Amino acid sequence: MKFLQVLLLLILVSNADILAQKPAPGRVITYKNPVIAGDFADPSVIRVGDTYYAAGTSSEWGPAYPIYTSKDLVNWEYLGPVFDELPKWTMGSYWAPELFFRNGTFYVYYTARRKSDKQSFIGVASTKDLKKGFKDHGVIIEWTKEAIDAFVVEDKGKLYITWKAYGLDKDRDIELLGAELAPDGLKVIGKEFSLIKADAAGWESGGAEGQSIFKRGNYWYMLYSGNACCGDRCDYQVGLARAEKLQGPWVKYAGNPVLFGDDSWKCPGHGTVVITPDQRYFYLHHAYNATDFTFTGRQGVLSELIWDETTKWPAFRYGKTTPAQAESPAGMAPIPANNANFSINYGRDTLKAPWVFDVSFPKTDFIVQSGSLWIENNNPGKTGNFLGLTVKKGNYTFATDVVTSDELLQSIVVYGDASNAIGYGVRQNHIELWQVKDGVHEVIQTKEIPDKYKNVRLELQTRYGRYYQFSWGVPGQKVDSLVSPVRLEAPWLPRWDRAPRVGINVSGSKPGRAEINAVEIKYE
Repeated sequence: MKFLQVLLLLILVSNADILAQKPAPGRVITYKNPVIAGDFADPSVIRVGDTYYAAGTSSEWGPAYPIYTSKDLVNWEYLGPVFDELPKWTMGSYWAPELFFRNGTFYVYYTARRKSDKQSFIGVASTKDLKKGFKDHGVIIEWTKEAIDAFVVEDKGKLYITWKAYGLDKDRDIELLGAELAPDGLKVIGKEFSLIKADAAGWESGGAEGQSIFKRGNYWYMLYSGNACCGDRCDYQVGLARAEKLQGPWVKYAGNPVLFGDDSWKCPGHGTVVITPDQRYFYLHHAYNATDFTFTGRQGVLSELIWDETTKWPAFRYGKTTPAQAESPAGMAPIPANNANFSINYGRDTLKAPWVFDVSFPKTDFIVQSGSLWIENNNPGKTGNFLGLTVKKGNYTFATDVVTSDELLQSIVVYGDASNAIGYGVRQNHIELWQVKDGVHEVIQTKEIPDKYKNVRLELQTRYGRYYQFSWGVPGQKVDSLVSPVRLEAPWLPRWDRAPRVGINVSGSKPGRAEINAVEIKYE
């Protein structure tokens, strides 16, 4: 009898929890952008049953193409990369992965730069299980000097791939092309056909790219992006077109552009439309947060489309700019977002940091053992042995506890690329602030510390991702007791199409291993 009472109580509590998630009558449940924080450009999203999957550009960072999963398009969990080991034919420019699902198989059609000629083409990979990574099948679209931004659709049982072409060809217009794919999705079997060309005299004078194609009723619809995508001078915008047949003719919407930047979210574009089970249309795309801007990168934001049943054209529900806050797709109270903060003490914690590395160098060798993170000094240059984290917000504190070395400089680093970085490190009995700007290394400041301190805590505080304050202390003691703060600004750190990462680095003229006891990052 007592067991049944306990069981009944558990059922009542469970039901109460479920009811508590439902909104009160008349209450609108909302979400706030970004839904995927940090540098997550060119997002692709698909729905498989009741689960959504999204992948995004990683540019010059490995592992290539991060994948997230969600049940409601608002709360996302990192699943892992498409490629933990980079495809052998590639060397960088890991852009615009497009997910596609068919007959129990996940496909990704991705852009990458080829080693043999340094030109960007489209590859394809597949898997039955996203958690196990993808098997690469190599190049599928090789088009003159450039083919990027793949998008795949199914029409009457046939598969078609579309892509941006002519971006680097002299005297050739930028154009979106399409062609039929083999039933297995791994090779092109049809002749190419034209979808749309960029209007050199219009808002899309900077080109047309990042197409997302879907069908509703008698029409195929396309959202596409134009103008400058990236950097502090970007002016990216989104246009709309439709056609009765996939092969065209395509008619551009007279009210283009349909989405552009404002004082909250700048330069929106390049995303994918996904349809919820209750037939709401959402566009997961990227945009720069106006406050943190290029220092945090193009973040994953969500905008809803609604329909005019008279004209059969869609429009963005909240106007022509990215909403800061909007009605939730799920219709239920969103689960609190996972805290982006994390802390790892390698002496007691088993949590793994989602480290990224610069693909222009061999993958940084590291191992966790004997209560420490060990990083090998096996890459050339001042920045080669870098392990980084994607920054989620512009205001954060990053710290690491290191065991000092006589030979190796162990540093906190804000890293744009191998030729542009700022570091704050410890070696033997001194602290060193250094930078590499346009490939030129410079020591900005050094400070001696007492020989007795063999375990040192290095700390960075940043505002808006661009103003930095470095300090040092001793683990377990107040950092203020030993602080010698250094403040500086580095507006040159963001690179053209990507945001800086923050992390740790080891450098020195002799082989050896850095010894890291703890790392943590906290966001305001």
